[in-house]
Amino acid sequence: MSIDAIDIITDAFERVLEGLPTALQGLDRDQLLWRPGPQANHIAWLSWHIDRCIDTQLAPLDGHQQVWSQGWRERFALPYPPEAMGYGQSPADVGDFTVSDPELLIGYHRSVSALVHEVLNAERGKDLARVVDERWDPPVTAAVRLVSVVDDASQHLGQLAYVKGLVTTAR
Repeated sequence: MSIDAIDIITDAFERVLEGLPTALQGLDRDQLLWRPGPQANHIAWLSWHIDRCIDTQLAPLDGHQQVWSQGWRERFALPYPPEAMGYGQSPADVGDFTVSDPELLIGYHRSVSALVHEVLNAERGKDLARVVDERWDPPVTAAVRLVSVVDDASQHLGQLAYVKGLVTTAR
């Protein structure tokens, strides 16, 4: 049996896409915004950041529009520039993130999940060795972009789960 590279990457993404809504279930406002320390990220910010990173980095692969620009930026009403995705934000910036509605986070996540499936379907049969970003040395290929995004999302989902464990056992 032969397995396609996109099938493997899809499986990896599915683990994150299914895990995030489950991780948010049952959390209240205080738990979503609780930070284990003044320099730490909270669950709501981590959820948003996971999806913003996926959205920002996958949409351009096949000319898709970012989900964020389809009304989600306005719904979140964050005090950040429109292109913000969390990369390079300070602890104070994280503290300015006040979205505490898990349904808003899950709604954005569902839209990003749909984008992931669209992009991965569009990538099927394409040359994953093609360069998609020449701003880096070495230039980034489609394969490297896909793997790095799912790796980053997985790591952040682990952080989110850890913070959830801290906040739910502290009460």
